[in-house]
Amino acid sequence: MLDRAPGKSVAGMNESEAKRSGVTAGVTFAARLGFERISHRFSGDQQILKDVTLTAEPGEVLCLLGPSGSGKTTLLRIAAGIETQSGGRVLLNEREIAGPNAFVPPEERSIGLVFQDFALFPHLTILDNVRFGLTALSREESKREAMIALSRVGLEPYAKAYPHVLSGGEQQRVALARALAPRPAVLLLDEPFSGLDSRLKDSVRAETLAILRQSRATAMVVTHDAEEAMRLGDRIALMKEGRLIQAGTAEELYLQPADLFVAGFFSELNLFDGRVVAGMAETPVGRFAALGRADGDSVTVAVRLSGFDITEAAGDVEARVVSRRFLGVVELLELAVPGAEELVRARVRCGQLPPGIRDIWLNVRHSDVLVFERRRESA
Repeated sequence: MLDRAPGKSVAGMNESEAKRSGVTAGVTFAARLGFERISHRFSGDQQILKDVTLTAEPGEVLCLLGPSGSGKTTLLRIAAGIETQSGGRVLLNEREIAGPNAFVPPEERSIGLVFQDFALFPHLTILDNVRFGLTALSREESKREAMIALSRVGLEPYAKAYPHVLSGGEQQRVALARALAPRPAVLLLDEPFSGLDSRLKDSVRAETLAILRQSRATAMVVTHDAEEAMRLGDRIALMKEGRLIQAGTAEELYLQPADLFVAGFFSELNLFDGRVVAGMAETPVGRFAALGRADGDSVTVAVRLSGFDITEAAGDVEARVVSRRFLGVVELLELAVPGAEELVRARVRCGQLPPGIRDIWLNVRHSDVLVFERRRESA
C-alpha cells in the first residue's frame, strides 16, 4: 500500500494502474484522537456532556455506545468541528484542534464524518457525490480519487447512476466512500446502520469493518446496539447521561462491568435483592460470593438469562414453568421460583425440555452471576 497525505493524488495513474499498485480509497496515516475533560451545554442549563476524557488510538475502531440522549453524537460533532464544546480540549496527535487555545476549522482537521441518513445529494451522480469533498483537486484528479474510492466499496459500476436507484446498503457504502476519498486521518460514523433492514445489517457491518481495516483510518462509530459495538469495536466506550461510564474491550465490559447499568446494557438480567452473610449473597436461586462486600451489606445480584442450566432431575433450585416462547435456536422461559417476588427468566436451547413439562430444576452457572451494591438501574 502507498501512504500519502490527505488531498494528494497518485500522479499519472489511471484507475486500473492504481488498483494494480495496491492504492485503495482511504489509505492514510491514522491519528490519535483525544477528548480531554469535554463538557458541553445547549441553551439554558441542559448539560449534554460532563467531563468526558477518552482517546481513540491510531488505527483503532472505537465504538461510542449508550442509550439515546447519552451524548454520543454530540461528542462526534465536537470532534468534527460542527459543535464547539463548552469546556475541555480535543486533540489530534496531541495537537489541540478545539479548546481554549485553538480552533481548527472542520475542513482542515482531516476528520471525515458519515451521517446517520447518509446525506447523499439526490441530484448528483454517485461519482459526483463521492467527488464532492475533493475541492482542492483538479476535475481529473478528483474523478480518479472518487473512482478509486468507489472501487474500494464495490460500487464502481454505479458511478453514473443516481442515489435513488441504490439500496440502503449501497447508499451507505457511497457515503463511506465519500468520507474516505479525502484520506481522513480519523473517520466518524454516526449510527451508520440504523436505517438498514435487519437482514442487511450483518453483511453491511462486515463490509464496513473490512473497509475501515484496509483504510487504516482511526474510526469512531456511534451506536446504541451493544451487539453491534461488540462486532465492530476494538474497544467500546459506554456513555450514560453525558458521562463516560466505562471503556474497554468487549470482554472487559461484559465480564467485568463497572456497575449494574453496564451489566444490563450487554445482557438481559434477572435481578434479586439480597444480603451478605458470611461473605455470600443469599438469593432465591442460590448463594453467591460477594467479594469486597461486608456482612450485612444489601446487594443486588444479577443473573444473566443464559446463566441457567435446566434439568428434569434434581438440581439446586426447584422451579415451575409458567410460560415458554419459541425463538428459533432458543426458548425463553418464565419460571416461578419459591421466594422470588418476580418470575425468573431463562434462555435455553430448543429441545432441551420436552413439551408440556411443568416442574423442573435449575442450576446456576456462577460465571453468569454479578453482585453489585443494591440499586435498580436499567439500560
